[in-house]
Amino acid sequence: MPLIRSISGLRATVDDSLTAELISDYMSALNTYLPAGPIVVGRDGRPSGIWIEKVISEKLSDFGREVRILGVVPTPTVQLMVEKSDAVSGIAITASHNPAQWNGMKFINQFGVFFDAEENAKLWKILDSKSFDDTIAQNPGLIKTIDKASEIHINNILNLPIFVNTPLIDKIKSRKLKIVVDAVNASGSKFVPKLLKYFGVDVIELYCDSTGLFPHTPEPLPENLTALAQAVINHKADLGIAVDPDADRLVLIDNNGSPIGEEKTIVLAAATVLSSNEFLDNKYKPIVVVNHSTTRLVEDLASQFEAKVIRSSVGEINVVGKMKASNAVIGGEGSGGVILPHSHYGRDSLVGIALVLALLAKKEKTLSEINDELPRYEMIKNKTPFSGDKKILYDAIKKSFSNSNINEEDGLKIEFDKSWLQIRTSNTEPIIRIISEAPTKLEAINLVNKALDILKNLM
Repeated sequence: MPLIRSISGLRATVDDSLTAELISDYMSALNTYLPAGPIVVGRDGRPSGIWIEKVISEKLSDFGREVRILGVVPTPTVQLMVEKSDAVSGIAITASHNPAQWNGMKFINQFGVFFDAEENAKLWKILDSKSFDDTIAQNPGLIKTIDKASEIHINNILNLPIFVNTPLIDKIKSRKLKIVVDAVNASGSKFVPKLLKYFGVDVIELYCDSTGLFPHTPEPLPENLTALAQAVINHKADLGIAVDPDADRLVLIDNNGSPIGEEKTIVLAAATVLSSNEFLDNKYKPIVVVNHSTTRLVEDLASQFEAKVIRSSVGEINVVGKMKASNAVIGGEGSGGVILPHSHYGRDSLVGIALVLALLAKKEKTLSEINDELPRYEMIKNKTPFSGDKKILYDAIKKSFSNSNINEEDGLKIEFDKSWLQIRTSNTEPIIRIISEAPTKLEAINLVNKALDILKNLM
């Protein structure tokens, strides 16, 4: 009966753990925690989201809340619709990239940002103690269906400084790009093709039927995108676009049908922003914020524009926190997440797509040519069962790398001149994650193996 509660919200298996009673209790706690005001609700398209949406909306309506139902939309659309309105919160019904038997909820505050650690702790305290008032309001709140979410989201992107009063949209249209889209039949199914068509793209919809029935494992990793890669080749397309079920992650296939790697999405997006003066003003500074697990290509890119890179712990809310504190012009995560405050403070695949199209037009090159210009690194990601004392493990790692630069903000990150090694214990699973990046695959493997040897000696 898997159930995961974390800073990223709630995820659980639908047939057993994610019950109507549990969802109702969450709504009671949320209603108690929040000030008066409307709540926005959207879902990623999984069939189970239909009944979850019904439980949420009816429960909140019973408390007199106005509930704004967006239907099947990307999670960033829910965030945007909260940030740009008078809503006091939002709920995205999604289990992100988890398999079909999972669903869950992501909670969004009045600023369109996911609940942080403090906000989650307050919500959980009310939930766990059941110290909420379930009194039914004398007058039920309105349940409204909002039909214009896609137009609002796309117009938000088309009104970015890079596109307003510049010839860039026409320049993108002149490329007459052909793009294949794999939205795993989920929330990006309508939104991504619709955005692309505004840029004059010939869209080939691979898995875009909005049924929420995944045609393959939904996480957009190369091994799950073979059909997309082949479709790019078969259609002689300029690129392939893959998004996860709630469309906050963007992964690209180049014009040769080769995955360029999810780590490079934020690099390409940052290249567009840092090379565009329209994004830099008195408010936003030439600063990029990414987490400690993201490729060091970000530093290489930033150095070309005399920009600064700030690192955070893994987690969108941690990246956003440092972006706001530093007035960073862009941020994101190596999982394919792009956060552009000129649009809103959330990972957004649609924003990422627009920035990549802009880069193709500005450079007048193919995606493979742009990718070939980037420095080469190899990244190894390993996860190993671990249920021991992480302090003992971390102490052993620090002792072994005592002559190296060690950052302890998010697990341990050992940094070298052109490579790094990170060791993090999971907050939700009895595992340890070991990630390395180096100019060659052998160097990256050797770094991971050294960490594994230390772990083995402790067991």
